[in-house]
Amino acid sequence: MTENSGGVEAFLMNNFRSIDRSKMQWDFLCNSHEPIAYEEEILAAGSRTFHITARSQSIPKYEKELHAFFREHAKEYDAIWVNVSSLANIDYLICAKRYGIKRRIIHSHNSRNMDSALRGKVHGMNRRIIHRYATDFWACSQSAAEWFYRDDLMDRVVLVRNAIDLERLAYNDEKRKQIRAQYGLEEKFLIGNVGRLHHQKNQSFALKVFRKVLDRREDAHLVLIGQGEDEEKLKEEARQLGIADHVLFAGLSRDVPGWLSALDVFLFPSTFEGQPIAALEAEASGIPVLASLEGSPTAGLLDNFKLLSLQETPERWAEELLKLPLDRADGTVITERFRQAGYEIHEEARRLTGLLKEQ
Repeated sequence: MTENSGGVEAFLMNNFRSIDRSKMQWDFLCNSHEPIAYEEEILAAGSRTFHITARSQSIPKYEKELHAFFREHAKEYDAIWVNVSSLANIDYLICAKRYGIKRRIIHSHNSRNMDSALRGKVHGMNRRIIHRYATDFWACSQSAAEWFYRDDLMDRVVLVRNAIDLERLAYNDEKRKQIRAQYGLEEKFLIGNVGRLHHQKNQSFALKVFRKVLDRREDAHLVLIGQGEDEEKLKEEARQLGIADHVLFAGLSRDVPGWLSALDVFLFPSTFEGQPIAALEAEASGIPVLASLEGSPTAGLLDNFKLLSLQETPERWAEELLKLPLDRADGTVITERFRQAGYEIHEEARRLTGLLKEQ
């Protein structure tokens, strides 16, 4: 868990809210001394958070605090569950084994390297030895499993879906009116994207697509919900494209369901994903979605979800976006489709509870 309310954080909190906490307790080990996303909610539910220095900030402090945590607390835990997008750092598992935690779960949440070339090489090295330190091998999708694990481990991999809380994501007309009024967007055609402002999420392409949309609909506005290292670069690109007055950088939001209710179309041009929680949440809200084939090949539970390759031009993307039917999917249909596909959080949380209680 980090300060950013991203995909992994959303996955964990969806399940944290839904598991039977009388049967188990989840505590959170965080590589930041700042409050993490949802920390108040976690503490209020009776769980604990432990903060250590990030390795990227100070290796000596990180190693000292990491070992101190495990020396003091390892005996309290039946399992450690490491949710990551890369195997560049497997220190948590190494320490967990050293200090006697018997069950050590590694969970893959991505299908490609999203960081530096060096971290990609370290991932490849650790991929060859992860079986020495982990006892359980989980993944959010088949492609995420194949990137994390060697062929001889694949028959041991458990797929754990990024299930969604449909009640929390249900369309809310009051929230729609409230958010639109707050930003002076009452009568606008709102296109939105939720995600870390990072090259993986491809908001730069979204800006180019929006430029073409704006040529056809002067009432269009683009909302980018999230923070990240590319924020200033994207703002400059919006200025260069002449669309800055029609692009809202909304920052981090604790009310993503409200924003999804406020939007008319969800634009999701990710270059790759393990399994796209943001796109699934948009579907749960009933909103029409235009997503990349490369980033969302397994998504698309509803009829108003359309896939398009990133090899197509921004012009083509704009054309397809404007063709989407703007009627939201019916709530009954949403529930039925998500349950059939195994993405309804309460059913999946029961399955997850069973997996975690295995010995």
